[in-house]
Amino acid sequence: MAVASAVRAVGRRSRRLFDIFVAEVPWTVSSKELKEYFSQFGSVQRCQLPFDRDTGFHKRYCWIKFSTPKEAQNVFQKDCHILEGAKLTLRPQSRRRRSQRKSE
Repeated sequence: MAVASAVRAVGRRSRRLFDIFVAEVPWTVSSKELKEYFSQFGSVQRCQLPFDRDTGFHKRYCWIKFSTPKEAQNVFQKDCHILEGAKLTLRPQSRRRRSQRKSE
């Protein structure tokens, strides 16, 4: 049990390192396709698309990490992001300082 909770904690911390949270991802879209789509705005370092163990499908949201903050800002210059006919919902990930996390 301790190992499982440690893995979950690391996962929560790693998501804070991403630049953009993307919701409403169509079921048919893969992480490779997401990387290809977002690479038009800059160099995508990482795309984390979590899967549900029970269903085998992804959870319809992901996190995107760009090489620079400027590249992440390029994404928000475009009004609407549509992938396979579905409008994606994007939100910048807030980066909290270590001192802010300890005080919570």
